[in-house]
Amino acid sequence: MLISGVIITYNEARNIERCIDSLQGVADEIVVLDAYSTDTTPEVCRQKGVRLYQHAFDSYGKQKNRANRLANYPWILSLDADEALSPQLRASLLEQRARLNDYDAYAFNRLTCYCGHWIRHCGWYPDRKVRLFRRDIAEWSTSPVHERLLLPAHAKVGFLRGELHHYSYYSIEEHYERARRYAYLGAQALQEVGRKAHPWTPLLRATLKWLRNYIFLRGFLDGWAGWHICRISALETYWKYHMLRQALKRNLR
Repeated sequence: MLISGVIITYNEARNIERCIDSLQGVADEIVVLDAYSTDTTPEVCRQKGVRLYQHAFDSYGKQKNRANRLANYPWILSLDADEALSPQLRASLLEQRARLNDYDAYAFNRLTCYCGHWIRHCGWYPDRKVRLFRRDIAEWSTSPVHERLLLPAHAKVGFLRGELHHYSYYSIEEHYERARRYAYLGAQALQEVGRKAHPWTPLLRATLKWLRNYIFLRGFLDGWAGWHICRISALETYWKYHMLRQALKRNLR
């Protein structure tokens, strides 16, 4: 069973080498679709001997679907540039390789590293992801944010031991910046499907988000990192619904 490792990138010089190295020996080819990075990402990819292509970025889902079409082999192992296979997950993939056709796709848990700390609560773990799949039956959704892998209802999904390591944020400031961007994209998506927001919606939604992640999902067990994660996640929710309200007000004028 031949596997194509597929990655999309934009200014991922600090992450891409680790990601590529983790795929070596598991994937029979590695395909990188780069969105015209301005850092050294393309140079690193060329040094690593991957098949490198470039295309302007429009959305995560569309870019991942383009990258999948560049792959040569029937199975795709899709990783983000800030992810890497753990040793145990590599072993599980190699063990299952001869029996890939037992299932149509495979899921595994993702473990996130936040500012140097591994996060096991806050709603961030086990964060199960389907990332190994038959290319002929799957595609990514094209929503503006948080793309999903779409599989037919009859698809059989197996589970592999080991974790996909996710190196998410290197600083709290970086988390703030991405939260603002996700809030903006999320507000756009809500507006496109006709969602409404009352004056009390932003604060209520943010409070519920914080209670869910910090209290009920035990984010407090992740210490100071858990506090910042849950606080910024709640702020992102507040910003998203506040932006939605502002957009709706502009439309009424």
